[in-house]
Amino acid sequence: MTAGAGRAHIIVLGNEKGGSGKSTTAVHVAVALAHAGFSVGAVDLDARQATVARYLENRANFAKKSGIELPSPQVAVIKDGEGDVDALTDQLLEWRGLDFVVVDTPGRDSPMARAALSKADTLITPMNDSFVDFDLIGQVDPDTFKVKRPSFYSELIWDARKARGRVDGGTVDWVVLRNRLSSLDARNMRRMASALAELSKRVGFRVAPGLSERVIFRELFPRGLTLLDVGALEDFSLSHVAARAELRALVGALKLPGWAE
Repeated sequence: MTAGAGRAHIIVLGNEKGGSGKSTTAVHVAVALAHAGFSVGAVDLDARQATVARYLENRANFAKKSGIELPSPQVAVIKDGEGDVDALTDQLLEWRGLDFVVVDTPGRDSPMARAALSKADTLITPMNDSFVDFDLIGQVDPDTFKVKRPSFYSELIWDARKARGRVDGGTVDWVVLRNRLSSLDARNMRRMASALAELSKRVGFRVAPGLSERVIFRELFPRGLTLLDVGALEDFSLSHVAARAELRALVGALKLPGWAE
C-alpha cells in the first residue's frame, strides 16, 4: 500500500511540555500505519531518553523471542545538537521512498526541533486537557477563560509554516490532540473545548481526540506492543477494545493520505 505522495509524508510530533503523551502518540501512529500496510520510518530526536526507539527496540525483541512477526516501522535515533540538523535532512532523504516518516521531537526548543517543524506535512501537538498545557499555545483571561492572545509556541509554528512554504510551497496541517480527557470535570472540558475552538480559528489548527489516561498504554511498553497487536496480547478485554477504537479514531482524525479504516 502506498500513500501516493511521491515522497514520504512527514508527521512531526511537537510539544515543549513534558508528560503530554507525545512519544506514546508517535509510536502508536507509526505502528498503526505499519499495520495498515504502509512503509514507515520513525525518527527519535530525543537521543537522551529515546522513548520511541526503546519502545520499538522492545517490540523487535519481543517479536524475535516469541517467533512472531509484528508490523513495525524502521527506526533512527538522531542527537539533538547544534551540528546535527543536517543528519535529520540526510535521514529524511534516505527514507524519501517510504510512505510515512514519523518524527518525535525533544520537549524543548532547539535548532533540531525547529528544523523538524519546518519539514512537517502533518504536525501533531498532543496536550493534556488542562489550561496549564493550553498556555503553551494560547493565553486566556483568568475570569472569562476567553483567549487573549496566541502564545510563543503558536508563533513558533507560524514561523515553521512560513519556512516550509519558502522551501517547497508546501503547507503544514497542524492538529492539536486532546490527550487524557477527564470525565470528572465537565466544566473544565467545556472551557477547554471553547478556548481551543476560538484559538484554532485565529492560528489555524484542527482539534482531534487523543489518547485517554489508560494503564494499558504504559503496561505494553516493555514488550513494545500496541492494542492493534491483538494476536500477541493476553487477556484481551472490552476495555482493550475501547482503547483500540480510540487509537483508530485518533489516526483517522489525522486525515493522512491513503488512510482508510
